[in-house]
Amino acid sequence: MLKTKSPWKRFLVMNLRNRIAFNYTFATALLIALVFTVTYLIVENVVYRQFDETIKNEVSEVLSKAHINTNDFQGFESFHDLDNKESIDTEFIQLVSRTGEVVKKSSTLSWCALAFDPSHSGKDYFNNSFSESIVRQAQIPLLNKSGVIEGYLIVAVPLKNAIIVLQDLRNVFLFSFPCIIVTLFVLTIMIAGKSISPIKEVIATAERITQQNLHQRIGLPYHRDELYRLSATINDLLDRLQEAFHREKQFTSDASHELKTPLATVKGTLEVLIRKPREKEHYETKIQFCLMELNRMAKLIDQLLMLARYESSRIKPNIESVALVPHLEEVILKMMPFAIEKEISIKMDHNDPVSVPADTAFLELILVNILSNAIKYSRNASTITIAVERKAKTIVCSIADQGIGIPEENITTVFERFYRVDTSRNSSTGGFGLGLSIVKKLADLQNIKVSLKSEPNIGTTFFLIFPST
Repeated sequence: MLKTKSPWKRFLVMNLRNRIAFNYTFATALLIALVFTVTYLIVENVVYRQFDETIKNEVSEVLSKAHINTNDFQGFESFHDLDNKESIDTEFIQLVSRTGEVVKKSSTLSWCALAFDPSHSGKDYFNNSFSESIVRQAQIPLLNKSGVIEGYLIVAVPLKNAIIVLQDLRNVFLFSFPCIIVTLFVLTIMIAGKSISPIKEVIATAERITQQNLHQRIGLPYHRDELYRLSATINDLLDRLQEAFHREKQFTSDASHELKTPLATVKGTLEVLIRKPREKEHYETKIQFCLMELNRMAKLIDQLLMLARYESSRIKPNIESVALVPHLEEVILKMMPFAIEKEISIKMDHNDPVSVPADTAFLELILVNILSNAIKYSRNASTITIAVERKAKTIVCSIADQGIGIPEENITTVFERFYRVDTSRNSSTGGFGLGLSIVKKLADLQNIKVSLKSEPNIGTTFFLIFPST
């Protein structure tokens, strides 16, 4: 059988406002109780010190009148008059023997006698009972020349008024304490409720955000406090979620769009092949065609996955100083077989060796993609020129071709996914329109600026601008 929590526990566990109020009130209650206790003890100590001072003065006066030295006591006869007319009815004076038998007492005691407490044999002060009331009392031992106690001088003052004051003070503290705590708890609940109201707004806004309205954001509080940071952090999280969702949606859209045509082509080709028997050469030709299309699809998927990883910023570049000219020569050597097929010559133009801050692998991929595009869209027997030069605090690498060029209205979209110069989107050039998009992402990761200028039927020049090392 499941145990259910008590309403009080549910009240404290489920409600943040009340938990804050309870914890704050509990801590404050302990502090107030400590302050009240210390205050009461200090007042009590001050009151008793005043009475102790009064007793001390009375003892000195009695001894001086009797010309008595407590260390050289000659006998009780020395005490003739124990009354002090100025303080009559306020002090009680009594002489007792060593056994506690009353020898003499002041007239203020009348028929009563002060209680003798043999445990207090020194000159200390203590409370004692007297005729159903409380007195502050001192027992002064009287010693003979031999140091033997012959008796005691007992002096006491009534504590009635002091006890009333202390009781009133205690009652005030005991009554005001729960009133203060209850009032404080109620006020704290109100203040805490108002303080956490922005959190309720954050929760309400977050609950309204779904996949359909992922663009909605939480309003930032006026004060730049913890709630502001919480709201800003949640908004940043929503930005990342929206970006990730957009990338996933874009990837799905791109993949489905680009894979649809080759898949339909392969399917149609295979369906035609199985309709009736054909020559072996015909089968081989169609199978080779299907394999080519499948290889293109595999390459497309690899590029899409690569682009998705770059956009998610999960890949961090390893920036180091790279000798640019030797790197360019390696890329040219790698791309030379494709240039030879179209009888294209590649020329290098550089004045001095330069080094640039870049990731070697990323830089090679950038150069391969740009040079591949230049070869792909250049005319046969044309020239591609690569130049490296210093300009101000930068190093500029330019790759110029003599190809079909890009219309001016399409220059701003050249780095978008699946953009192709041949807007018919056929596969005659063998590309997918992802190369320059990858170039842009990799360049951004390395703080390399990429730009271009182009004229239709004249050619295109790409510029890579590196910060100088």
